[in-house]
Amino acid sequence: MQSRRLGSLTPSAIGLGCMGMSHAYGTNLEEASAQALIDRAVELGVTFFDTAEVYGPFTNEELVGKTLGRHRDKVLIATKFGFTIGDAEKAERPSGLDSRPEHVRAVAEASLKRLGIETIDLFYQHRVDPDVPIEETVGAMADLVKEGKVKALGLSEASAATLRRAHATHPIAAIQSEYSLWTRDPETNGVFETCRELGIGFVPFSPLGRGMLTGALKDLSKLGANDFRRGLPRFDQENFDANLALVTALEDMAADKGVTAGQLALAWVLAQGDFIVPIPGTTKIANLESNVAATAITLTPDEMTALGSIVAPDKVAGARYNEAMSKMAGR
Repeated sequence: MQSRRLGSLTPSAIGLGCMGMSHAYGTNLEEASAQALIDRAVELGVTFFDTAEVYGPFTNEELVGKTLGRHRDKVLIATKFGFTIGDAEKAERPSGLDSRPEHVRAVAEASLKRLGIETIDLFYQHRVDPDVPIEETVGAMADLVKEGKVKALGLSEASAATLRRAHATHPIAAIQSEYSLWTRDPETNGVFETCRELGIGFVPFSPLGRGMLTGALKDLSKLGANDFRRGLPRFDQENFDANLALVTALEDMAADKGVTAGQLALAWVLAQGDFIVPIPGTTKIANLESNVAATAITLTPDEMTALGSIVAPDKVAGARYNEAMSKMAGR
């Protein structure tokens, strides 16, 4: 497995997003299965693992920390703060955003305990809090770096302007945002340009279009009642049906190349630049192995152009977020 750069960090070219093991998709893995999946990722050379306090909430960090404890010298662990979280036992959902300096510190201390580690490798602000200047939040994060509790800092779903302000306060190693064949906002909103200019890494979440670009999802009835995709516009029945035609074309091109649709979609993301480290998530070892194998796929310029056209954003039906979620992105 080749490595890439995220600021001062050197992760594997592809990471593992751990959210879906215990959050959002309504198919929580049994602990033994989740541990086997993470162990297999390490065997395959994956060294970058992504979690957050809100996943579960809290349980995902505990799972990741428990499993990676035996691999700590080989891996980088990223986690995130920024939401107001209620009682986990009552399954209360996040009620708002909180990036006040005192909250930043409290979450960092709690995450360290749940993960069972002494230092968080990459600590992200999960969403920009409009009520707290980014300089204050990053200043508090920087204090954690000085104390040795955090190695590197990141932002998630922030605008280019916010990224620049944050980086001026303390070096930002990475920004995490959605990016895939069907979501390409970072190409046009200044984020990629800023990353290249300032030497900041980019970590795409949902590089497989929340599973859509794998071709495995053909019927919305397969989604569980608690699957959060049911609340996303692209997964409304009419939009979903229209987007299936794009996926079919992607599958046809993949078959011609002798790979899967998911592998082709990941290879396209990886080919956008060596400052990019995607973190596809999965709950199945077979899918994990397929995703890792995508790092060995080489695409020609003509193939890149064809892929970009097949699933061009202007052909995609539906917005990526609903109204409430959209308000928290791109600040």
